[in-house]
Amino acid sequence: MTQTSPIISIIAIVAHGGAIGRGGDQPFHISEDFKRFKALTMDKPIIMGRKTFEALPGGALPRRRNIVVSRNAGYSAPGIETAPSLHEAIALADDAPEIMIIGGGEIYSQAMDIAHRLYITSVDADVADADTFFPEISPCRWTPAHTSESFTDPRSGATYRFIDYKRQLPVL
Repeated sequence: MTQTSPIISIIAIVAHGGAIGRGGDQPFHISEDFKRFKALTMDKPIIMGRKTFEALPGGALPRRRNIVVSRNAGYSAPGIETAPSLHEAIALADDAPEIMIIGGGEIYSQAMDIAHRLYITSVDADVADADTFFPEISPCRWTPAHTSESFTDPRSGATYRFIDYKRQLPVL
């Protein structure tokens, strides 16, 4: 029996200029994005940095294996496992068919060279005070596999669409 490597997927909500965060939170809270996030991550291991974990309002997300990357060996919280690096976090979950990388900026940057898929909610808006950014999605490396129509969030008025990318070049 051969062990196959899991698919590494990144999921993020990204505004113009790669903006993904400000002041420890997402700049946009779009109901349909949260529904999509839940559907795509449910029953899968999720890997995140400590700051992303601490920004979750209810702590560890249910029905998901929560793995938090932290350089602090003593870091712990209910419902999580910790790893000192992204690669060690992935090794903890390498028996899963798909691993979801859910943030933040530093973890996304580290994962871009090893990811197979990107699930992006692309928000057509500027975030002038953004302080956390998603890495560039290079058209040389990534091809849109599916792009939804544009939607408008009734609460914020933000226009967005879902774009799923697949890697063009082999994973490094």
